[in-house]
Amino acid sequence: LGDTAVAVHPDPERYQAYIGKTALVPILNREIPIIADEYVDMSFGTGALKITPGHDPNDFLIGQKHELAIINVMNKDATMNANAGSYTGLTREECRRKMWDDMEAAGLTIEKQDYTLNVPRSQRGGEIIEPLVSKQWFVDVEPMAKMALEAVRTGRVKIVPERFNKVWENWLTNIRPWCISRQLWWGHRIPVYYVNGDESEFIVAKSEAEAYAIAREKYGQDVQLEQDPDVLDTWFSSGLWPFSTLGWPNDTPDLKRFYPTSVMETGYDILFFWVARMVMSGLLFTNDIPFHTIYLHGLVRDEKGRKMSKTLGNVTDPLDVVAEYGTDALRFTLLTSGTPGNDMNLSLDKVSSNRNFANKIWNMARFIITTGLQATTAADKPDDISYSTADQWILQRLTETTNSVNRLFDGYLFGEAGRQINDFLWNDFADWYVETAKVQLNAGGAQAWTTVYVLRYVLDQALRLLHPYIPYVTEEIWQQLKASFTEADLGIAPTEGWADALIIADWPHSVAADLGLSTAAEDYERLRELVRAIRNARAEANVPAGKRIAAVITGEKADNLAQLSGALCFLARIAEDELTIAAEADAPDNAATLPLGDITAYLPLAGMVDLDKEKARLASELAEVEEQIKRVRGLLNSPFAQKAPAAVVQKERDKLAQFELSKAELSERLNAMG
Repeated sequence: LGDTAVAVHPDPERYQAYIGKTALVPILNREIPIIADEYVDMSFGTGALKITPGHDPNDFLIGQKHELAIINVMNKDATMNANAGSYTGLTREECRRKMWDDMEAAGLTIEKQDYTLNVPRSQRGGEIIEPLVSKQWFVDVEPMAKMALEAVRTGRVKIVPERFNKVWENWLTNIRPWCISRQLWWGHRIPVYYVNGDESEFIVAKSEAEAYAIAREKYGQDVQLEQDPDVLDTWFSSGLWPFSTLGWPNDTPDLKRFYPTSVMETGYDILFFWVARMVMSGLLFTNDIPFHTIYLHGLVRDEKGRKMSKTLGNVTDPLDVVAEYGTDALRFTLLTSGTPGNDMNLSLDKVSSNRNFANKIWNMARFIITTGLQATTAADKPDDISYSTADQWILQRLTETTNSVNRLFDGYLFGEAGRQINDFLWNDFADWYVETAKVQLNAGGAQAWTTVYVLRYVLDQALRLLHPYIPYVTEEIWQQLKASFTEADLGIAPTEGWADALIIADWPHSVAADLGLSTAAEDYERLRELVRAIRNARAEANVPAGKRIAAVITGEKADNLAQLSGALCFLARIAEDELTIAAEADAPDNAATLPLGDITAYLPLAGMVDLDKEKARLASELAEVEEQIKRVRGLLNSPFAQKAPAAVVQKERDKLAQFELSKAELSERLNAMG
C-alpha cells in the first residue's frame, strides 16, 4: 500500500526492457516507476524488489537516492490511515489478511510460500515494531566526526586495545546525520520553542525566558511560545557528561582543574554510542579532548562463554555473589579474568578461589602483626641491618613485582598486573618467605628484629599494590598494621607515605636494590627448587608428613645453602643432625638421587622407600634426559644453528651440557643401586 517503486538490478538482461516503465500497485492501482538499483539481490525471489520508503529503513535510503515519494499508510496506533484506501481503520494484521484475500479474488496471486524472516520486536515489551517515517530533529555530525577521527589518527586520543581504532574509523568515516529527538517521558527537553503553535517558526534558546526575549526582539511583540515536547537522545546528554558535570557552560574551578581527564574506561559495545559522542562534543563545545586514553573492557559472560540472558536463565546477580563470596572476591575476579577489549567468562569457582586468596592474606597478616608484638623489641634493633639470604630474596621479588606492575599499569594490562600481585603474595611471600621467617624469628636477637622489619615492610608495600583490586580487606589489614606500630616499642618507624587511609597512601615505585640481591635471589631460588624436589620425593616414597629424614647436599653451589640450612630443615622436614651440606660428599647407599643442576641431593630412605620403585623413577628420569639430549643435538645440527642468533645457539649448547651432566649423574646413581 505504501510502495512507490519497483527496483531491479541494472545488470541482468531479464528486466532491462522494463527499467524506466511503470507498474500498478495492486488493489489501489497507483502507478509507480520501475527503477534500477544495485542494492537489489538478483538471486533472491523474482529479482524484483518493491520499494516502500515510508516503512522500511533500507527502502527509505533508496527512495532518497531516486527521489521517490514517501507514503505513510499507518497511524501511530498501528491501524491503517487514509492512504490505505478501503483498508482504512483496520489493524495491520487485519489489513494484511484482507489484502491477500482481495488479491486472490482478483486473480493477482501466483502461489503462497513459507518464508522465515527477522521480525523486529520491542526490547521491553516484545511487541512487533513497524517502521514508519516521522518528523525528528537531526544533527549533522560529519564536521564533529572529522575532528574525532583526527584526534585518534594524530594520537591525541589513544584507544586501548589498538585494534578498536578500525572500529572508530569505520563508524566515524561512514557517519550519518544523528537523530537526537526521542518521544520519552524523561530526559533533557529539546531546547526548541515554536511560535504561536507553528512548527515552521521556532526559536532555539537555553531557557524559556531567553526564548521569549529573543522572540520579542525578532517579532517586535509578545508571542505565544510552546516548547517541543521531545527530549534529547540519552547518548546526546551522556556525551556532555565529561564537562557538564563540572559546571559547563560556566568556566568553573572544577572545569579548569578536572577537564580534560586522563582515562575513560568503558565497554567496547558503546565505543560509538557514548565514547565517540563524548569526544565529538568535547572538541565542539570546549575545543579540547575530554580524555587522552580510552580503555575498553569486554563483556561478562557465563562460564561457558554464553551471553547472559533471562531466556537462557544464566544471569548472575552480583549482589548474590557478593553475599556469598564478598565484594573483594568478586571485584578481584572481574579485574583479573580478562584482557583489554576481550569478553570474560565468569566462573563462581574463580570467585571462590579468590575469596580463599583474601582469607589467606588476612591470616598471613594476622601472623605478621602479632609476631611483631611477640618476637622482638627495640632492644634487638642492630646498629647496621644485615639482611639474610631470604630477606634479600623477598625484597628483590618485591622490587621485581612492583616494577612489573607499574609497567603493566602503564600499558593498561590490569588483569596481568593483578595476577602477578596474587602470585607474589600467595606464592613468594606467604608460602615461602613467611615460612622461612618463622625459622629466623626463632633465632631471636638482631635477626628476629630484621625479620619483623622485612615482614612488615613487604606486607605494607604489597597491600598498597593489591588495594585497587581488593580494597576492603587490604584497608582493614593496613589500618591494623598501622595501629600495631604504637602497641609495641619495636624501634621500627612506619614506612614513608603512611596516611590516614590506604587509598590515599603513596603508591609503591621501587625498593632498595643495593643489597647484592642477585646472588641471594639465586641461592634462595636454588633452595626452593631443592625443597620442591625433596617434597616430591617424599610423596612418591610415601614418607609420613611428620617424619624427618636425612639428606646429603653436594655440588659446586652446595656451600651457598649452608646459611639456609635451618629453612631447608623446616621446609623439607629434614633432621638437623642428619643434614650434610658440602661441595664434595660421598653418595649414601640406597638413597634417592635428586640432580638439580649445580647441586645434587641424596636422600637415604632405607626402610622408608621401595628401592625398585626408586630405580624405576631414576630410569624414567634418565630416559627423559636422553630424549632432551637427542632433541637439542638435533637442533644444533640443523640449519637452526647457522641462522639463529649466537646467544640463542649458546643457550641451547648450555642446555645440552646440563642435560649430559644430569645423564651422567643419573646413570652413576642407577649403577650404584645395582
